[in-house]
Amino acid sequence: MTDLVLGISAYYHDSAAALVDGGRPIAAAQEERFTRRRHDRSFPARAVQYCLRAAGVTLDDVTAVAYYEDASLKFRRVLATYLGAVPRGRQSFQATLPPWLSWKLRTPRQVERELAALGLGTVPPISVRKHHESHAASAFFPSPYESAAVLCIDGVGEWATTTLWHGRGDRLDQLAELRFPHSLGLLYSAFTYFCGFKVDSGEYKLMGLAPYGRPRFADRIREKLIDLKPDGTFKLDMRYFEYHRGQVMTGRGFERLFDGPRRSPEGALTEREFDLAASVQQVTEEVMLRLAATARELTGERRLCLAGGVALNCVGNGKLAEAGVFDEIWIQPAAGDAGGALGAALAVTAERGARREHLATGRDAMAGSLLGPAYSDAEIGAYLDGHAIPYRRMERDELSRTVAEKLADGAIVGWHQGRMEFGPRALGARSILGDPRNPDMQSTMNLKIKFRESFRPFAPAVLAEHAKDYFEINQESPYMLLVAGVADQHRLEVRSGGERTGLDLLKVRRSTIPAVTHVDHSARVQTVGPDVNPAFHALLGAFKEHTGCPVLVNTSFNVRGEPIVNTPAEAYTCFMRTNVDYLVIGSFLLDKAEQPPWTADDNWRTEIPLD
Repeated sequence: MTDLVLGISAYYHDSAAALVDGGRPIAAAQEERFTRRRHDRSFPARAVQYCLRAAGVTLDDVTAVAYYEDASLKFRRVLATYLGAVPRGRQSFQATLPPWLSWKLRTPRQVERELAALGLGTVPPISVRKHHESHAASAFFPSPYESAAVLCIDGVGEWATTTLWHGRGDRLDQLAELRFPHSLGLLYSAFTYFCGFKVDSGEYKLMGLAPYGRPRFADRIREKLIDLKPDGTFKLDMRYFEYHRGQVMTGRGFERLFDGPRRSPEGALTEREFDLAASVQQVTEEVMLRLAATARELTGERRLCLAGGVALNCVGNGKLAEAGVFDEIWIQPAAGDAGGALGAALAVTAERGARREHLATGRDAMAGSLLGPAYSDAEIGAYLDGHAIPYRRMERDELSRTVAEKLADGAIVGWHQGRMEFGPRALGARSILGDPRNPDMQSTMNLKIKFRESFRPFAPAVLAEHAKDYFEINQESPYMLLVAGVADQHRLEVRSGGERTGLDLLKVRRSTIPAVTHVDHSARVQTVGPDVNPAFHALLGAFKEHTGCPVLVNTSFNVRGEPIVNTPAEAYTCFMRTNVDYLVIGSFLLDKAEQPPWTADDNWRTEIPLD
């Protein structure tokens, strides 16, 4: 080991830890994967323990701890916001103030205490980074680019909501900043909330809902909510928002502007919600495109790096790639606050002169984002044997062929292989897989496997060498963060359904891979090469050899409201609770028909909070 730095994000949402060795990420994980509480905000004790264990070190071997944001600056913003909203928001302020005064203002000291309590060695010095600096570092330093423009767009950090940077070598220079309360991320979250979804969780649902609607409210958003300039800078009309005053995002002004009250969570979706989603998505894409054009102009760079929560808007990312403002785009796979832990650590190592040695390979430094825990065949076998679970053990080639045949026959397969993904996407390590050619697969997986809303689309994983045969994509997309159109040769003529609206659009078959084709002929593409995840690549290759199709449905291995599974035990539990037909863990294949009856937790669905 050379220069180990531990990065930590905590206390807001998606707490995480990351360990960096001389500028190279070697381990990273979100705390939710260990505690099983989605978006867990608590101190990432288990994630820290995992990172140190993965490297075979203790805190005595770590030279610095990097925390991802400056609590003192954040408190100034919180205080100024509440004072500006007096007398409204007093109740919220009274609830918020005590934690700030008791410990949040001294977050570095709290982090030190939490680390010391682990009993894993002496806590090294703690370096505090700014929130958007952490995002920018997570985007640029692991990227495959020697130099690039860097855009970070999210809800809010301390004050910043959008920042533009120029990355060159081991340096990051900030060029511009937009500040709270004017935030593209919070604008999108306001519509997430108004449409009845959870803020900081349901934004991806809003994005998936947008193609069902018409952007008939887009002009109203432009005229009333956002003053957007040609360079992408903007101001929001705060008379229509409530997030700067209290605990909710929108109020009466928003209701009057958009034809009635907020949709109740889990209430029926109507044409209004479809159209609101389409409208704010269109405006968001406009802002992103204008900001990207400004980034190109100010930096002169041909490559762009993205991070921050808005960088998870893969539809907007796809529009950026399609527009050709930049030749290439690289997006941090853990673009949200979890990735801030990694970025903070990378910022510290860059200051210490860490070399970006991965640039010589032409690839990024994220190792496919497979930075989480792995389980050996010995560990998996011990678990299976210890619980008298029936299985077959196979060599990789036989396993790939067998699973490919079962997928082609209509089976749904849980796939648990190697190191767990860091970030919100399942990328072929903790995945549920299906045949994309099956027109019933989307509804089956949504309603009987994931237990989630029927409108939500599934992503295709495709052999990288065949991606352009199936999708209108002009670059690699290994982290499932670009949406592209299905290629013309795989689209089907829609003979009927032109009169359909809303969720009825789901009933129309649009391509030869209908299970991963959204209602606007788009798909959130993951390209899979042979180097980073050879087991998943081998399975896709076997499926292509058996069927002629190099694509699989790939969704996260969990049910609605639950974090993605981590351990073999969690994978088996999810397998038995759902209608997944087969489970593959390491070299072991499990058939649902051969398993003993599952009676452990009949009420489990009521115990998992809905997302």
